[in-house]
Parts: sequence; C-alpha cells; structure tokens
Amino acid sequence: MQVGTRGSSLAMVQTKDIIASLKDITNEKIDIKIIKSTGDKIKDSQLYNIDVKGIFTKELDRAVLEEEVDFAVHSLKDLPSELADDLEIVAVPPRESPYDVLISPYSWDSLPEGAIMGTSSIRREAFCRYHQKNLDMQPIRGNIDTRIKKVESGEYQATLMAEAGLRRLGLTKHIQQRFSLDYITPAAGQGALAVVARSDSDKKSILNGLSHTTSYQEVTAEKKVLEELGVGCQWPLGVCARANGDELKLYSILLSKEGELLSQHTVKGSISQAEDLGLEIARRMGDDY
Repeated sequence: MQVGTRGSSLAMVQTKDIIASLKDITNEKIDIKIIKSTGDKIKDSQLYNIDVKGIFTKELDRAVLEEEVDFAVHSLKDLPSELADDLEIVAVPPRESPYDVLISPYSWDSLPEGAIMGTSSIRREAFCRYHQKNLDMQPIRGNIDTRIKKVESGEYQATLMAEAGLRRLGLTKHIQQRFSLDYITPAAGQGALAVVARSDSDKKSILNGLSHTTSYQEVTAEKKVLEELGVGCQWPLGVCARANGDELKLYSILLSKEGELLSQHTVKGSISQAEDLGLEIARRMGDDY
C-alpha cells in the first residue's frame, strides 16, 4: 500500500502514526509518498485571502483519484466540506486535543497593548477582537517549529495554535496557556485526522479499522454545520462537539471579522444523531444573519 501526505514535520508524524496503527490491522507494507500542496507553496499571504477550496488537500485528492497512492492522511480541519466525487473519508482515528493554545512569553491577560500577534487565521483574529484584545495582528506562516521560533526571537510577541499539533510533535513545553472551548472555539474538525480513499478502493475494509466511532461522530456534527452554512476559512466560525457517553453536545459561534457576535447556539442530543444536530444548529445560525 502507498499513502500520500504533505511533507511537513507534522504531516509526517501524523502519517507515521496511522501506519503504526495499521500494523495492528494488516501485514501489508506501507510506503509514504510526499506530495506538495498549493498551500505549502504560498508563503506570503493570509490564507483566508486566497479563495482556493482544499488549498492543502487538492493535490493529495488528485493522487488518490489517479491511484498514485491508495489513501491520503489529512488534518481533518483542512478538508473542504464536500469531497471530490469518488472520494470518501474512510476513517477518523481517535481525536487529539481540539483546544487552541497561546504561545508567548506573556500570559493572555498580561499581553501588552499593541503586542504583535501572529496569526493567519481569521477565526483567531476575530476571537482576539471579540475579547477586546488591542493587539497588532500580523500574518505568520511556516510550520509549527518556525512559528514558535518567530515568537521566541521576539519577531512576534504571541501566536495562537492548535494544541493537537504541538502534542503530536512533542512541543507542549512551549504552551503558555490553553483556552477553553467556549472562550476560543476551535475550527470544525480541529485535532482530528481524516483518512481519505477512493470510494471503490479495495483497501477500504482495512482502512475502516482505523476509525474511532466517538471521534467520527463529533467531527460529523461539526462539519455538517460548516457544510450547511456554506462557510470556510473566510468566516470566523468556531464549532465544537464533545461526546459524554451517548450524549453529544454541539456548540457553535459565528463572529464578524471585527469580532462582533453574530450567532451563538448550543444543542444536545444522542451521539447517533450527530449529523441532525449539526443541521439543527446550522439552521438556527442561518436564521440569525
């Protein structure tokens, strides 16, 4: 079998974790093929200013569709709401932390006014404004190590990141503070991985064995909100589902780019109704704006 992945240190760690899990399911040898994405090639722009769906995934999709590789491993939050025809998410492994964290020599409350906050996420920018932080928002690109070094060197006073990536790379010592899910609400699918294969792949039954039911249902609810609202990284939308036994709680918040609250809702229901809960909260939010 051959797996396609981006070449970043995080993508490689994620892919190797999947391969290690597959060794408990199959004796097949699995080779890695590195594929560079459009997003990896663009170094000088805020991502939300680039109107390209699947900016980090479309080259991998093409490789799977053209059977250059048997499957691809993605950070689930990078996937567009609708996959290309003939592709499907065949597994969502156990989810890592969905939380956002602060990387900074300062605590959140002690960040000086006008401090340079590096972020290329419109969601994170909007949450900073929502919480009335008077910061100088500047784009920051590069892999996780690069962004950490830019803060440590003083080029930026702070940046916000997904805790999952830091945990996977063993870099949690750099975390200054973790934010609650309702204070800075993550992007849909944050912390989760997606294994994508052709719908007619003869490897599907093997790859299905990687999936974690609870994680799959959580991200199904979150992605349904995104899909129904028709918003992507150009909108400051936070959405997070958390399972507790058989119950699923889904919280979603939409801000304006200036940090004004546009819509905020919570729904609860059976974990088996994940998609319906996502649809319900999206309809409520759609009525608000």
